[in-house]
Amino acid sequence: MLAGQSTDELEQIVMTESFHSQKQVLLEICEALMDQLKSIMALPDFTDRHFVQWEAACKSIRRQLSEEILRIAVVGPIKSGKSTFVNALLKGDYLKRGAGVVTSFVTRVREGQDLKAVLCFKTWEEINADIAQALTILPAWHRPMESEPFDIRRKKDRSELAEALNSLPVEKQISQNTRNLNSVLLTSYLKGFEQIKAMEFRENMTIEYGAARFNEHRAFSGDEILAVYLKDIQLEINTDNRLQNIELADCQGSDSPNPLHLALIQDYLLTAHLLIYVISSRTGLRQADIRFLSMIKKMGIMDNIMFIVNCDFSEHENLAGLEVLIGKIKEELALIKPEHDLFVFSSLFNLFSIGPDKLARKDRLRWEQWKEEQTFVAFSDQETGRFVKRLESKLIGERYTLLLKNHLERLRRITSNLSHWSAMRKDILSGDKNRAEGILQSLKAHQQKTDQLAGMMKKTLDGAAQQIKNNIRKNVDRYFDTRNSQIVGDVNRFIRSFRADFSAYEEDKTPAGFNQALYLAFQDFKQALDTYMAQTVNPGIIGFLREEEKNIHAAFEDVGRPFAGMVEDALVQYEKLVSGFGIPVQQADRSRFCMADLEAVKALAGLKVPPATAMMRYSARVKTEAFVRLGCYSLINLFRRILKKTGPGRGQDAHQALEDGIRRLKMETEQAVLFNFKNYKENIKFQYLFKLVDTAAIALFQQMTERFEACLMDLSALTGLLTEKRIDKERIYRLLEEISLSAEALSKKIIHLESKLTRMMN
Repeated sequence: MLAGQSTDELEQIVMTESFHSQKQVLLEICEALMDQLKSIMALPDFTDRHFVQWEAACKSIRRQLSEEILRIAVVGPIKSGKSTFVNALLKGDYLKRGAGVVTSFVTRVREGQDLKAVLCFKTWEEINADIAQALTILPAWHRPMESEPFDIRRKKDRSELAEALNSLPVEKQISQNTRNLNSVLLTSYLKGFEQIKAMEFRENMTIEYGAARFNEHRAFSGDEILAVYLKDIQLEINTDNRLQNIELADCQGSDSPNPLHLALIQDYLLTAHLLIYVISSRTGLRQADIRFLSMIKKMGIMDNIMFIVNCDFSEHENLAGLEVLIGKIKEELALIKPEHDLFVFSSLFNLFSIGPDKLARKDRLRWEQWKEEQTFVAFSDQETGRFVKRLESKLIGERYTLLLKNHLERLRRITSNLSHWSAMRKDILSGDKNRAEGILQSLKAHQQKTDQLAGMMKKTLDGAAQQIKNNIRKNVDRYFDTRNSQIVGDVNRFIRSFRADFSAYEEDKTPAGFNQALYLAFQDFKQALDTYMAQTVNPGIIGFLREEEKNIHAAFEDVGRPFAGMVEDALVQYEKLVSGFGIPVQQADRSRFCMADLEAVKALAGLKVPPATAMMRYSARVKTEAFVRLGCYSLINLFRRILKKTGPGRGQDAHQALEDGIRRLKMETEQAVLFNFKNYKENIKFQYLFKLVDTAAIALFQQMTERFEACLMDLSALTGLLTEKRIDKERIYRLLEEISLSAEALSKKIIHLESKLTRMMN
């Protein structure tokens, strides 16, 4: 996995070979069962409706096995070594290190047959929307609001934008001790346009770079004038199935100055099954790390996280000094997560150790120097090995093995029912007609009871789903209430308490100075509000949704538990009835009832939480209003001078207009944010939570009915066998015998594989 040492024990990445082979066996069982079902269904008047359901279940399992992706998000501050860590994980220098501050995408890595980079670009609509957002209150940008929207494809629009940017003094392009994000974004779009245009750019465009040109993708991911045009990068690497069904994601720096980047990271973290947080040993745990980790905790996703201290051998005098730093980091992490996994090793040393002969001279000299630090190397290697084992345990033992085990349980029920189906028909064909009719009559009476049970379950689940929705509606409405909600109230208070800095205007009391002051005040306000939304509001909403999901799961478990007991009673009665006629039947499924994993339910239905970035799409139409007010004040002053009355000077006029403009900005932003809250609230209810309830109800009903499908066999098909001619009965009996033997063989494979997976989980 990581190559800090050359022993064979580190040759595995993420998942063991035995695990892959067991998954392959499961797929083979699934395929064999599907083939058998198809061959039976091809016989006319021989099957019942359950075969269609069993085949659909097998197809669903096969699809899930191929599509189920375990997502590992690698997060941490800028320059902490995230890309180096991922490269070491992949045993190659695939990712560009050090992306620009304006890049707003996550680089995803998956298993592929060949080396390939797939770049997905923003649409022209998305590009122009980005620019329009950044243009708000840009000095010297005087285009009337009623004119046609900005379009970077028009030469005239690009010229006007360049002129507006050139008019912005250098000192105004610095905000909070860093380059102003909007000016960087606009400049990057302008500078990169000609290169993008030369590519014959079109809507929803993707570019693929194969092995020969793979490294060309770095020109986009590492250069901000091209990176702004991207919205996604996926790398496909042939790792001999070591990354099968796994997606590694190199996320933007958690301390990026752009709050939108933080929101994008939040959106990905919601889909991730495991988080790996990288801390640099050069800096230790900083305030930005504490803030980000507190945000993760507020989101309710702190359970599956591992911490890595990326050690730079050159930064530490000795191991004792490094251990002091590690002790401090552990103490600080304990304040956020008392029980945590922390590992310390050098990702760069591990990466260099993969192929030292292929290193550039400078890197090779560095690696050889580090090799002499035997104490550091031994410590790093030991920690690397410990990390590998823990990571495999996280992925294999705690999540993925459970998913495979659930699939196996479904296949076991299908083979068991198929085996019983064939045994029942063999007994009917080989026995006395009067006896067979007696069996069928008894089964029909029992089936009426199970049909009633299924109907009652369906009715109860429908009622429960409606009640759960009513509770969700109350909770969501209360959480987003515009008058009494804490989160809405906090946002309003934040907006109203903002104080603009007018010092820029004090230096220059001309109209141009007013323009600059208004621009800077708006930028400071928007940056502050975006940061507040990303760091405080969004995590709170996500945490609220996680709690609602837990409530949904718990509510359906409460509903399903008594039904599970009824289903088991029905199965026990059925076993007694059938065995009383001398027909072999497998014992009912006695496994403890457990509501299906909601993550799997969401994946099957394609349900996703509405993106966190949606909460940060508010507008502020203040520039025109402010200048109208400035004109009004100036006109009043003119009349006063005509009437020889004293009045404030132009500087005071502009100052008053600026204050009114900021006040108007805050009022409009408050209204826009409230409008966003209302839209987001409705999306959460109707497009996510309500759909999740409906999908979970269907999944639970299916889960229950699958447990007693043997009781619901199509009796009309059995009755038809009694009238078959002798020659047909003999042929059918032979077919049923073959089906029984095949189902028995599959059952043995399933039992054997289940025992292996159980050992892995333990």
